[in-house]
Amino acid sequence: MHMYDGYNFGGMHLLWWIVWMVFIIWIFFTPWYIPGNRGRKDSPLDILKRRFASGEITKEQYLEHKKLLE
Repeated sequence: MHMYDGYNFGGMHLLWWIVWMVFIIWIFFTPWYIPGNRGRKDSPLDILKRRFASGEITKEQYLEHKKLLE
C-alpha cells in the first residue's frame, strides 16, 4: 500500500474547502457598521431635516433653526 494514495489527503482537502467557504461567507456577511467603531456623525442640519421629516417640529421652527445653522 502507498502512504499517499489519496485517502489521507481527502479529509484535508475537504477541510480546506470548509475553511475557504467560512472565510468567504465571513467577508460578505460581516456588517459594515461594527458597534464601537466611530462612524460618520450626522451634521446638525441633517438632524434638523430628520426631525422636520418625522413631524417633531413645525415648518416655522424648521426654517428658524435652519437660518441659525446656516
